[in-house]
Amino acid sequence: MAAPKTKSKTSAKTKSNQKARLLSTPVEHIDITSFDARPIIAAMGKMSFTSRDTSRAAGIFNDMLADPKCSVVLTLAGSTSAGGCMQVYIDMVRFGMVDAIVSTGAAIVDMDFFEALGFKHYQGSQFVDDKELRAHYIDRIYDTYIDEEELQHCDKTIGEIADGMKPGPYSSRAFIKEMGRWLKTRKNRKKASLVETCYDHDVPIFCPAFTDSSAGFGLVLHQVRNPKAHITIDSVADFRELTDIKIKAGTTGLMMIGGGVPKNFVQDTVVCAEVLGVEAEMHKYAVQITVADVRDGGCSSSTLKEANSWGKVDATAEQMVFAEASSIIPLIASDAYHRGAWKKRKARKFAKMFKG
Repeated sequence: MAAPKTKSKTSAKTKSNQKARLLSTPVEHIDITSFDARPIIAAMGKMSFTSRDTSRAAGIFNDMLADPKCSVVLTLAGSTSAGGCMQVYIDMVRFGMVDAIVSTGAAIVDMDFFEALGFKHYQGSQFVDDKELRAHYIDRIYDTYIDEEELQHCDKTIGEIADGMKPGPYSSRAFIKEMGRWLKTRKNRKKASLVETCYDHDVPIFCPAFTDSSAGFGLVLHQVRNPKAHITIDSVADFRELTDIKIKAGTTGLMMIGGGVPKNFVQDTVVCAEVLGVEAEMHKYAVQITVADVRDGGCSSSTLKEANSWGKVDATAEQMVFAEASSIIPLIASDAYHRGAWKKRKARKFAKMFKG
């Protein structure tokens, strides 16, 4: 019996060593303050194609920040946070370039909150054998790896946060605020995550499809443990609260990474206000960075010019940038940081509008 036991131990050790090898190179998040993108943005403005689109988008973003009446909403879809842009978004909040965020649940929970717990994303390869990754309990986002065991710890932590809340319906904004509050009480964590930074600066985060993420697993665990007294996520409350912000803000600008639900959700606030009998101006400024195709009638809920026909976005200061966002948003954000229009902006602190 000793031989098989030794073989099993050796096999387990080999498997552990292989997993450690695969998860050996952490993704490092780019620091927009460490380089000055103004010269390259200016040079790109003299070029053509995506370069000139990027330069114009940077100009529109700077116009948003320089307009004292403009409140800026950042939307996040896709996996740029896992791919190295997490610090970009944190700094945009920290330096007062963003007044509210609308995101997928994955960007906030599976990526930001996950790293706030002390875990990391790792550089990998899109050409790897995915069966081998599955055998090691490693999840793949294109060429980026996540330890599934750590991700399940994140799931369970969400469930534990929910267990400590008073039963009832909550907007995703209210629940994410509790996530920020929870992080403040923990020592073994990565400081200054996006969730925590937004909590500190009263910048609300909305995830209208919140359960389509690690949060979903955790909230299912919570409801199974508490079948008669549990919390629920109210996406209608999200829509109402974000519309309230749009009405109060007046002039607004959108910086949109990807598209999907976050993009459509924030654009629809103009229409929602109209349905409520309140006249709200179209989003005055808008930039979208995406690789989505326009020819299927979608492009992650329409091009910005198309959105103008719906009464959502003013067509005067809008720019589509058809590019992979992690290659573009660091340049635009660095350019804005070094131009410094954010220094004169007044913090909106929209999170204070709500009791919960």
